[in-house]
Amino acid sequence: MTPSFSGLRAHTNADDGRVDPLEKHLARVAKLAGEFSAEFGAGDFGIILGLLHDIGKALPEFQEYLKRLEAGERLKSGPPHAIWGAVLWHILSGERAWREVCLPIAGHHAGLRAASDLSLAIAEFAQVRRETVDPLRSLLASSGLLRGVKLPVYHAEGTALEFRVRLLLSALGDADFLATEEHFNPSKTAARGKWPGLSELWSRFDEKRERLLQKRPISREGVQQVRAEVYAGCLKAAELPVGVFRLTAPTGTGKTLSSLAFALRHALLHPGLRRIVLAVPYTTITEQSANVYREVLGEDAVLEHHSSVREPPGDEGQSATAMQARLASENWDAPVIVTTTVQLFESLFARRPGKVRKLHNLARSVILLDEAQTLPLELLRPTLDVLRALVEECEATVVLCTATQPAFDDSPYLREFAGLPVREIVPVCARHFQVLERVRYERRPAPMSWDEVAEEVRGHRQALVILNTRRDALRLLDVLAGGEGLLHLSTLLCGAHRRKVLDEVELRLLEGRPVRAICTQVVEAGVDLDFPVVYRALGPLDRIVQAAGRCNREGRMPEHGLVVIFEPAEGRVPAGPYRAGCEQARVMLGRYDVKRLHDPALYHEYFQWLFASVDLDKEGIQGCREVLDFPAVAERYRFIDDTVPVLVSYEGLNEALVERWRWEPSREAWRGLQPFVVNLYNYESKKYAASGWIEELGPGLCRWLGRYDRLRGISAEVLDPADLIVSGGGDGKGNSDQGIW
Repeated sequence: MTPSFSGLRAHTNADDGRVDPLEKHLARVAKLAGEFSAEFGAGDFGIILGLLHDIGKALPEFQEYLKRLEAGERLKSGPPHAIWGAVLWHILSGERAWREVCLPIAGHHAGLRAASDLSLAIAEFAQVRRETVDPLRSLLASSGLLRGVKLPVYHAEGTALEFRVRLLLSALGDADFLATEEHFNPSKTAARGKWPGLSELWSRFDEKRERLLQKRPISREGVQQVRAEVYAGCLKAAELPVGVFRLTAPTGTGKTLSSLAFALRHALLHPGLRRIVLAVPYTTITEQSANVYREVLGEDAVLEHHSSVREPPGDEGQSATAMQARLASENWDAPVIVTTTVQLFESLFARRPGKVRKLHNLARSVILLDEAQTLPLELLRPTLDVLRALVEECEATVVLCTATQPAFDDSPYLREFAGLPVREIVPVCARHFQVLERVRYERRPAPMSWDEVAEEVRGHRQALVILNTRRDALRLLDVLAGGEGLLHLSTLLCGAHRRKVLDEVELRLLEGRPVRAICTQVVEAGVDLDFPVVYRALGPLDRIVQAAGRCNREGRMPEHGLVVIFEPAEGRVPAGPYRAGCEQARVMLGRYDVKRLHDPALYHEYFQWLFASVDLDKEGIQGCREVLDFPAVAERYRFIDDTVPVLVSYEGLNEALVERWRWEPSREAWRGLQPFVVNLYNYESKKYAASGWIEELGPGLCRWLGRYDRLRGISAEVLDPADLIVSGGGDGKGNSDQGIW
């Protein structure tokens, strides 16, 4: 009897009884995966992946599994099916391009394996279970699914091949997610893709930009002039071919809007470009930048995606709950994405399909890396290597935005960027730093106790204090307790709380009321605060200058603002590159007058020293990538340790959404809950769960049952990793020696 797809299903029936025929599902996924892969020159690969990815579902034991699910049995995971497509391709192709095809197929549920492990598994399945392989081969032959499919030709090795495999998993994973969503939730499918085009977004931007600028208080002429020159430079540079750019400009020069103008014009002038991705180092800036983007582009144009629910375990379960949890992950199909560098780069080195799902949409995009100097030093070589691949393999444009450029292309220790042309968007940036000299620096000669710091801060009606650790911030808060206008900003506070505190700070500054803000580094890069006085604990040199960008930002003071650099006698500095940066800052501040901090050339010297003194691939990630060891890469490439999102009860939390997440997790529900989340380390969440302080709400999300303080936020004992996303802080992955910043 000739084998046939007749009667074979890909999934359980939909709620309305609709059947999802397996052959139709394979064809649909092949079409989508081919389209997605074509964006990075691998369309033939995508078609093959789609046609073979679920061929194992044709096995009788899998079809029986679907029947048992529909009969009401509670089954966590079904018979393995993903491996069979990989086995078949390995046999049919004679091992041709087996890594590009077999690795994504075998990993489209459980994640990418190491190539060596998969090779052994394929050999075992092919030899030991011939009774399964032969019927599947006959089914493929009789169906003609592969008839007319071109055999892909692609020659790459090492990290280029590793990156290509991950992109192919992204294309296959998203295609499979979307085809499955189309079956279970066609209304959601119908709602996709209704985004405004880039031409429409440019029209909105051009119309609303001036209106937005007029809302800002008038600053002195020099600031306005520099902002105009930066904006004009961005429009002119947008005409250049795709590639790598630098946008070097002092803080307060409107980089957020100017870089967006560059991205929109660049995309319109190069029709292959499809979307804009802004990645920033802190969720605080993410929220602020997303709000600015929405104001000029509209609510319907911007996807804000940062703190991420952990993906459910990588089983092959087909139950409604398992499917819904997987469908909740994002694929970044919006025209404008605002995210964090953690979300972006950990996805670029991930191995699980939900995490990498979005990556194919980075092809032919404009990627704006805000505060590029904050990329962790000990992950820098693999980070720059994947950026280079995005430019060279995916025809993306990357823009490195910061006031303190690390000059990645000018270091013998970063061969990943060697020879890559990097173009300066604003060539006259050095003059801009001179024009916008808005602060004077003072350095306290001796370490200061918290009492001494508090006494000085009380002497100023409005002052911002930025400290190296959250523990230090809490100690200073204790000393200043009861003072008028005392506020606190760190990621001990959920996003909605931080936004409210920032609004209160801005209002007090505008009205001239007392405000003394005690903060961590979360406010020193990209946050639009304008204090007359800033105290910055001695830290890496670029951190000090970024902190100064919160002082006299608009240049409205008749005299220069004051930035005080001090060393807390009782404070501690995290180990690793952050401490190395502190030590080098101490050396350079001893060698040069503090006025040199206004010279951008100083940071070139500073970063070159850091690149020479720090292992820029401490975890040996590049070696793991060379041999296609995907689990090792995903495990080692971490900005921060594994975390658990914990929901806190802060004003505005929608309890209906909480209940919705309990029973039907979705990306819409997550977007509503995201502003009320604080991230905890896994081991911390286990400790608090054992104490009864947190409960699990659903896949990857817990709820905080302990105290949430209106000044300090979540318990001061909690180790919140989001503060650790700084310039090479701690052990290079963002972990401090004390576990809290």
